[in-house]
Amino acid sequence: MEDNKMVAGKVKKPGKRGRKPAKIDLKAKLERSRQSARECRARKKLRYQYLEELVSSKERAICALREELEMYKQWCSAMDQGKIPSEIKALLTGDEQKIPQSSAGTKAAKNGKNSSASAAQS
Repeated sequence: MEDNKMVAGKVKKPGKRGRKPAKIDLKAKLERSRQSARECRARKKLRYQYLEELVSSKERAICALREELEMYKQWCSAMDQGKIPSEIKALLTGDEQKIPQSSAGTKAAKNGKNSSASAAQS
């Protein structure tokens, strides 16, 4: 009994089928895998850069808010001693343009944004 098969008019031996294309496919598969790994590393690098920038901006915002909080603490301690800080005097006696800006800055600080008071200190 013979193991040769007839496919599309050609005689193929069972041991020879697909060996050579399998090597070519293996090389192509390895190259695709390497390319995919390169692209994955590039995406990972970009993602880490983005996250580092995000952390940095959040740290800056935290520092600005801490400075603003410290300023408010100083104002409160001064007012507890019966002194009115010059900044508050300026708000109370200053022209009308300064008052809406300071209230907008307070709203921005509550929303997590830098206020005009903390920006003036920086």
